[in-house]
Amino acid sequence: MSNTHHPFHPIIYVRGFAATQGEIEETVADPYMGFNIGSTKARMAWTGEMRRFYFESPLVRLMGDHKYEDVFVDGDDLMFADRADQKVPYRSIIIYRYYDDASKDFGDGETPPIEQFARGLDKLILRLRDKVCANKDNKVAPEDFKVHLVAHSMGGLVCRAFLQNKLLGSEAARKTVDKVFTYATPHNGIDMRIVRNVPGWLSFGDVNNFNRSRMAKYMDLPQSDDVSVVTNFPPERIFNLVGTNPRDYLVAGGASAWAVGDASDGLVRIENATTHGVGTDGKEVESPRAFVNRSHSGHYGIVNSEEGYQNLTRFLFGELRADGILDVDELSLPVEVQKELDSGKSVKASYQFEVVASVRGCQWQITRREARENSAIFRTFDQLFTGDKRSERVPNRAMSPHLFSVFLDPNKSVKKSGSVSFAFDIKVLVPDYEVDGVLFLKRHYEGGFVYRELVLVEAFPDKGTNAGWRIKYGFQDINPGKPGTEAKLYPLKDADGSTIGYGFSIEIDQKTRPGLRGTLRVEMRPWS
Repeated sequence: MSNTHHPFHPIIYVRGFAATQGEIEETVADPYMGFNIGSTKARMAWTGEMRRFYFESPLVRLMGDHKYEDVFVDGDDLMFADRADQKVPYRSIIIYRYYDDASKDFGDGETPPIEQFARGLDKLILRLRDKVCANKDNKVAPEDFKVHLVAHSMGGLVCRAFLQNKLLGSEAARKTVDKVFTYATPHNGIDMRIVRNVPGWLSFGDVNNFNRSRMAKYMDLPQSDDVSVVTNFPPERIFNLVGTNPRDYLVAGGASAWAVGDASDGLVRIENATTHGVGTDGKEVESPRAFVNRSHSGHYGIVNSEEGYQNLTRFLFGELRADGILDVDELSLPVEVQKELDSGKSVKASYQFEVVASVRGCQWQITRREARENSAIFRTFDQLFTGDKRSERVPNRAMSPHLFSVFLDPNKSVKKSGSVSFAFDIKVLVPDYEVDGVLFLKRHYEGGFVYRELVLVEAFPDKGTNAGWRIKYGFQDINPGKPGTEAKLYPLKDADGSTIGYGFSIEIDQKTRPGLRGTLRVEMRPWS
């Protein structure tokens, strides 16, 4: 029996960290543990007026847009109540209430270790599988049952501990997990300005859950400064949503945001919020991720945001994945800087790559990486090129900037053709040049760029092609809003030589100084 519900599997929401007893009691008093919290903010309308914008919450939107249901009926939780008159639907949203045991109302007031939370997730998944499959209306056999895990902050670490540490869960439960979506999870721990990593001895409220040494133990990883490595699960099926706004994180009167620093969401540094590992093709891959100017929590929080919801639903339910990569072959210097280099002086340069991606029909940007938000992609010249002499250096493809991962859903197409389309604005900022250790500011204008282009991409369903899609692209400054050039596709190969998708290239060859020469690659894969 196949699973005809795919990709609309049950969703288990795993909430984030609660430190104090008061926070724990407040958490368990909420049936949905924060997944139901929305936001109301002012936004400028097309008329120029300031109007209220309401984001109802991920929970309400999933119910309204995708017909999901909760499992609370007449004051009972159907996951744990034996009621013959009520059955658990397949499109259900389950709240993992792992803090109940730490509550004085429902437990003993003692917070269990994170390992126990992971084991509890294992039991919850198996219980959900049995409940769903017992409902004959669902027409799903236990071997075909799947589940999505959606987690905020420490909840993502609970999910990873369950998936990666074989002592904390069963293979039967792990194999049911289809995809994992994490909001603002400190995958590589929490760092602060004064103390690099949360100390292992800091046990108040189990804050040491974010110490890398402690994390390595419950993740079943070697002791390392990098515990963001995903094992025992495909890293490409974990999505990392990264917040870049520390200013609106007001916990402890803003002290937390100050302690963590600017390049963060107020609690988790941008560099610590993503995962990677060995993919299904046997190669090292980064998990797909998006960057949004949202804080860790609160009224401007990452969970209760339209940007978060759009990334969540497209990752869970979309059918096509698009990735952008920029291969840099040459970055020429300004004439004045080149003269200094030719005269024997030492020249250094660093580059920032900005990218903003948006999906047609959606008012919100799917991902945004900008220097002013401390989230631009940073590369030094020495990282982009290898070799001793500048004139003899060769491109280092391992450091090619990965610009974006965008998931597209034909069911949300605004055109009868069923085509899906997105746009990305890429900018390579003018770098800060250093000549013999001194900043070179001649002809420098802050905000200037070496290269900038707004590229439009549209994919049309076409069963007559090997790719299953026809792809067109274009440039906003040439033909606004209309991708008109038919892309010449090349196959993307797996480790065994099988075709896993298709890509196309846009050649860049600027004759200016400074200027960029390279290739902009867009890779597209079926997503399931």
